Amino acid sequence: MSDTAATGDGFNPRLIAGVVVIGIIAFIALWALIALGPQLSSGNDGGGHALSKGAPGYAGIVDLVERAGANVELRRRVEPAAYEDYTQLTILTPTARTRPEEMKELLAAQGDAPVLVVLPKWAAGVVPGQAPKPGWVSGGLAVLPPARLLPEEYFGKVRVGRAKSAKGNARGRVGGREIRLTGPRQLHTITGEVLDPLITAADGSAILARVHEGDRYILADPDLINNLAFSTREKAATAASLIDAIAEDADADGLAFDLTLNGFGGQRSLLRFAFVPPFIGITLCLIAAGLLALWQAWMRFGPALKPRRAIPVSKAALIANSADLIKQARRELDGADAFVKSQRIAIARRLHAPGGLDDEATDRWIDRHLDAGSESFSSLARRLPLARNTHEFLEGAQALHDIRKDLLRDS
Repeated sequence: MSDTAATGDGFNPRLIAGVVVIGIIAFIALWALIALGPQLSSGNDGGGHALSKGAPGYAGIVDLVERAGANVELRRRVEPAAYEDYTQLTILTPTARTRPEEMKELLAAQGDAPVLVVLPKWAAGVVPGQAPKPGWVSGGLAVLPPARLLPEEYFGKVRVGRAKSAKGNARGRVGGREIRLTGPRQLHTITGEVLDPLITAADGSAILARVHEGDRYILADPDLINNLAFSTREKAATAASLIDAIAEDADADGLAFDLTLNGFGGQRSLLRFAFVPPFIGITLCLIAAGLLALWQAWMRFGPALKPRRAIPVSKAALIANSADLIKQARRELDGADAFVKSQRIAIARRLHAPGGLDDEATDRWIDRHLDAGSESFSSLARRLPLARNTHEFLEGAQALHDIRKDLLRDS
């Protein structure tokens, strides 16, 4: 081992600080992405929803009606669509794996607001390396959706099937206008006891139906409005006309495409609330407080404080420690004789008392130097050892100290 390695620092402080800062930022970013991932996702995954640009998706119709000036909302949470002076046509695009409970929750949240349910049709997938563009699908299989997607309490008993006619033409009257559609050759249809057909296939089976009571619509074949309908200009215009006619029939002021059934909902959670207003302010304050605490731990304010001695070196400290020991032992009254003797010796030495005097004679000699009318030193000297408590002891000791201060003119 070289001398440099033996005597040098083990770590670079700047490098360690950088690693800590990067780790903190990465940790915060990770939790933010976990909380807001569904909302930050582009959604272009080839699925059958309003964010998808693949064949089963509805990004085309969303873009077209927006360009036409319609009010369109991509809804990422369950909420009502009817307000005092504004009503939206909520468009639900469930998948074949959607649970009936999810449909019931969404339908219950809409109340009396109009709802259009577009049933799924394609089991599509993406084969790696075979999709022409990102978000497109490589192929798909047309399958009938399960009838459980339509709860009976809202749509009655419903049956989904295929049109008997091979022609993809359909026609009907919606919102006071005549609708003619040129759809795929294999059209999906729907029948039900409480459903009124609005658009029918060439064989008379319903493609678009409405519940007898309430503005709840069912579109059995999504190929009439999804991205497959944008293969020609005429089909795209017809798809936009169909959506506009349904909204006009429901007397809706705008459209709201639901995304929660497709996994893009912003579900309520404490983690998500920490990164959205108004709680984002509290989160930023906590992050700033944590960074300040880290900086305070990293930096040192002034020189390092040396540890103090447990017992300071001085006469005052010695006196204070001795007094504390006497107080803890509760032996304050035992020092009365010693205190009187110390005061007597100090006064007699400073005033040059005659030699050979005993304690009583010395006390009388000190009394002669006191002013007339003041309490005598001898009486205080006899009374102090007889003190019954610390209060009386302190009172007598203070009186003897005052006599010494007056006679010797010192503190």
